[in-house]
Amino acid sequence: MAWFITIGYGDQEGYDRTEPAVREAAHAHDARLAGGGVRMGVAGAPVQVRNHDATGPLVRPGAYLTSGLPVAGFAVIEADSIEQAVEMVAGTPCAVAHGVVEVWPVLSAP
Repeated sequence: MAWFITIGYGDQEGYDRTEPAVREAAHAHDARLAGGGVRMGVAGAPVQVRNHDATGPLVRPGAYLTSGLPVAGFAVIEADSIEQAVEMVAGTPCAVAHGVVEVWPVLSAP
């Protein structure tokens, strides 16, 4: 088994224009994933941390990267392959409600 980090992007407008039955099914899908051990949560406000040359941390509010949609949530999942991880997240709210979900394989450290 391998580990994957997922990042869901979506906004209220996309969520609201999705049929209620599709949204409800997506939330039920998330509940099944969470019941199966997937660690997930809604994104809060980020900060950037820099500590150049180990001179002390500099913390700034806000995200470093920007995208067309805000970050909505994260999950840590375990799957046999990236294909299985994709299948696991394809039914989540961000994926079905006009957003997007990134799936990042977690590689072992050097």
